[in-house]
Amino acid sequence: MFENGVAETTLEDIRAAAGVSGSQVYHYFEDKQALVRAVIDYQTDVVLDAQGAHLDRLDSMAGLRAWRDFLVEHQRRLGCRGGCPIGALGAEVAETDAVARLAAARGLRRWEGRIREGFQAMHARGDLAPGTDPDDLALATLAALQGGLLLTQLQRDTRPLEVTLDTMLDRVQTLTTEWSRSGRSG
Repeated sequence: MFENGVAETTLEDIRAAAGVSGSQVYHYFEDKQALVRAVIDYQTDVVLDAQGAHLDRLDSMAGLRAWRDFLVEHQRRLGCRGGCPIGALGAEVAETDAVARLAAARGLRRWEGRIREGFQAMHARGDLAPGTDPDDLALATLAALQGGLLLTQLQRDTRPLEVTLDTMLDRVQTLTTEWSRSGRSG
């Protein structure tokens, strides 16, 4: 489904690729929609697992920049193909399958949550200026990442991803350096 699209993939295709009978497919999945939701959940796990320890180190500018570098290099290795598996599947089903759309939204919220944890840790340590909202930073970072991945996929060039992430992280940096220059003691 990720490679050929949800609409172009039949249960027969899946049965043949898995080397199982139709009854085995239906034993695990009530229908194609249930299988689509399982694929979205699986792709979410793959995306988050691939980022591994990078997601655990988003609580510093160095960690955020290393994560950015990993994401860009990952796209280079893929030849800028595929974009975001969660976003691609979500976009494909958003208007036709409300439950699958919600599964994709849930997957992206999981990713956003991992980003948010880093910003919350920075905020709790006092590394971000007072009034900085870690939730908004996480949402904006994920939105920049998603847009960058889509443009990278369409243009077959990592520059859009590099620019969007650099711009977002530069903004985060200003929330740390501007505040530290003005003095934390008030």
